[in-house]
Amino acid sequence: MNSVIINIKTEPKIKTAAQKIAADLGLSLSGVINAYLRQLIRDKKVRFSLREEPTEYLLNEIKKAEDDIKGGNVYSFDNPEDALKFLDK
Repeated sequence: MNSVIINIKTEPKIKTAAQKIAADLGLSLSGVINAYLRQLIRDKKVRFSLREEPTEYLLNEIKKAEDDIKGGNVYSFDNPEDALKFLDK
């Protein structure tokens, strides 16, 4: 099989984490990327899968927002001009 090299830039942590997940699945990172490229060609769509469970970070931020709402620490504006005036203060 002929092959070419594709160079991409990513953060070292992302590469390491992706390699570990691929290895845990019994695949190489190159194999995962090739499968993704084949899917892109076949479907002509870019697909990303989101986690079904919210992350701990997201749950904490939602809790903070709920606490702010309960505590009245929110701002509401009837129009954009009022919001901009508030931001200019």
